[in-house]
Amino acid sequence: MTGIFDSGVGGMSVLKEVRKILPDEPVIYYADSAHCPYGEKSREYIIGRARFITETLIAEGASVIVVACNTATAAAIATLREEYPEIPFIGMEPAIKPAALRTRTKVVGVLATAGTLKAQKYIDTRDHFAEGIKVVEHIGQGFVELVEKGILTGPEAEKTVETSLKPLLDEGADTIVLGCTHYPFLTDTIRKVASALAPGMNIQIIDPAPAVARQLLKVMTEKGMLPDGGGKASTLILSSADPAKAEDFFRLNV
Repeated sequence: MTGIFDSGVGGMSVLKEVRKILPDEPVIYYADSAHCPYGEKSREYIIGRARFITETLIAEGASVIVVACNTATAAAIATLREEYPEIPFIGMEPAIKPAALRTRTKVVGVLATAGTLKAQKYIDTRDHFAEGIKVVEHIGQGFVELVEKGILTGPEAEKTVETSLKPLLDEGADTIVLGCTHYPFLTDTIRKVASALAPGMNIQIIDPAPAVARQLLKVMTEKGMLPDGGGKASTLILSSADPAKAEDFFRLNV
């Protein structure tokens, strides 16, 4: 069984991609919505939550765990790997490399949480892969809260997205990296706002979730953990807040 967790329902963007390439794999998903967002929390706080959730997932039968949260990956995955050596952990990778390869204007915009943007993992990746590329960054202010409330389109979502997206487009970014797993659920709104702000620019949006799902498949293949295909996939949704609300989000968006 694969365990997946995030600060809230955002990591379901990764779950959605996992379902595409591992349709027979039973999955347990933990949405830590009572403690969301993680972006402004301390490293110690996030490690504590990640440790608790990991133990919950292991108790439920998880043998491999995806940390489907950029902030939690940066803050806690090294600790988790040290404390639970029997469990393979797959984390989120800042998608700077593919963005640097795709940009035409040589300007890449990154939308992420404060926790991700100040993390050494992100900074090292940016500095390594962005040679000759200008990287402009902005916190997706209010994005996580929108997704947690299920507001993915409409005037409120568009106004919120515009505030954080406009500074990146004003700098000439033609490629936008989504540095938080909540943000892909706002992709349609991001595209709509980008088209209005920069008509004719054909803004590219980079979602790292498919690459994370492929890495999970790779790890499971190498460790002989793939399902035999004879079972029926199940998805158990847990939440530190309202499980029914998380289940509704899963049913409507995954």
